[in-house]
Amino acid sequence: MSKVLVGIGSNIDPQKNLLAAFESLSSEFDGLRLSPVYRCRAVGFDGDDFYNLVASFETQLDVGQLQQALKGIEASTGRTGKESKWSGRTLDIDILTYDDKVGIIDGVELPRDEIVKHAYVLKPLADLSPEGVHPELKVSYQVLWDEFSGDKFLEPVTFQWRGQCW
Repeated sequence: MSKVLVGIGSNIDPQKNLLAAFESLSSEFDGLRLSPVYRCRAVGFDGDDFYNLVASFETQLDVGQLQQALKGIEASTGRTGKESKWSGRTLDIDILTYDDKVGIIDGVELPRDEIVKHAYVLKPLADLSPEGVHPELKVSYQVLWDEFSGDKFLEPVTFQWRGQCW
């Protein structure tokens, strides 16, 4: 089994679409764990605020198969894959890390460069796995967050799923 960290975001009906993502991920993968959910401004375009979080789970799928499975979950919320990069999203699920792999594997850049660029990825990652180590930089996610100098504006969002509230 491989350990995977994914970034999840939505700014189109985010409560509904994130809950749908949680259900799909929990039914398809083992050991699903979720970070707190944060609201942040859209980056790169004018649009509604995003709800973002990080999830971890285990899988037997290889990177390419996992990417296809995640695209299927996105499609189940109405995402076609033809939307502009700079537009709203019903659901966006990006592989951040896959074990400690580094490089472009099955067309997926690992680890994802957004980890160290955006608070909406790094903060929930540090919340979920503070002692986890960035596969390339060899620094913990908590240290990366503590040293992060970018825009740290994030607003915690109360979320409830399967009796858990965070």
